[in-house]
Amino acid sequence: MNTPAADGFRMPPEWAPHERTWMAWPGPNFTFGAEGGATLAEARTAWAAVARAVRRYEPVTVVAGPGQLAGARALLGEDIELVERPLDDAWMRDIGPTFLTDGQGELAAVDWVFNGWGAQEWAAWDRDATIAEQVAGLAGARRYATPLVNEGGGIHVDGEGTVLLTETVQLDPGRNPDRTKEEVEAEIHAHLGTTKAIWLPRGLYADYGQFGTRGHVDIVAAFARPGVVMVHTQPNPDHPDHAICNEIVKLLRASTDARGRRLEIVEVPAPTVIEEDGEPVDYSYINHLQCNGGIVLCAFDDPRDEEAAGIFRRLFPGRTVTLVDARTIFAAGGGIHCITQQQPKV
Repeated sequence: MNTPAADGFRMPPEWAPHERTWMAWPGPNFTFGAEGGATLAEARTAWAAVARAVRRYEPVTVVAGPGQLAGARALLGEDIELVERPLDDAWMRDIGPTFLTDGQGELAAVDWVFNGWGAQEWAAWDRDATIAEQVAGLAGARRYATPLVNEGGGIHVDGEGTVLLTETVQLDPGRNPDRTKEEVEAEIHAHLGTTKAIWLPRGLYADYGQFGTRGHVDIVAAFARPGVVMVHTQPNPDHPDHAICNEIVKLLRASTDARGRRLEIVEVPAPTVIEEDGEPVDYSYINHLQCNGGIVLCAFDDPRDEEAAGIFRRLFPGRTVTLVDARTIFAAGGGIHCITQQQPKV
């Protein structure tokens, strides 16, 4: 069977033009609680705020569970497309496809195996495991299925051959127990059109908690453009991420990309809040979405929100930065990037 790379497809960088952004609508489950509960209502309000922010820049399609279209429409407004499909959870970055283009006007999509972030005991994924195929079909994309367990939040590309990965994600015994690092890397390259992987040793501390992903890279580091990587840093030495981030920054500063360039590192300090309910938080500005002409950036009602926005404005002078409160999303286990998935324009 041909692979996407062999057929001329690759994953474009996030700053390439988008056709639209896909999202999933929160429904009753272990993460959000029962229908009619406050936690689910808060999640829906938070997801809707992100969808409306993204809609300022590009079309948005939201997948909602059976019987949930009317409630979603009331919060989303009339200019966001809704489609009904069975869902378990609402993290489209992870359950949806990774879109590819071939530069010749064709769209393709990688359908990774999704197994609830490493078969976590609280997770259900029977329905979410089919969403990538369904979204690829709705988008009219050529589908490439791979037996590799992976999620969209576990990868970030520069569009020129480099991909960022995390050892505790792709090499997680709950995900790919029988694959070597070399085998995982080869499968990633074959499906993203990349040629060089930069492996981070682990992710942020709180990402190994109950609703964590065990180290997704998209909360830690992201390409701003080829050769330039934004990295989450924790200035407070009392937070366990202080040492983790120092290690990651050091590793990335010593790394080169697929073109042989030494990476330029832009440090983005974490918010000043370091814990909630006595537990360390992984609040991060790195978990943003680049849109057509805009950046939708996590906000935390924190003094560093504007500092982070300033960093992004300097990095992306042609884009408008829109801040959206992401604390409710982080409480559920992710951020703005985690609940969105861009479909590139072909």
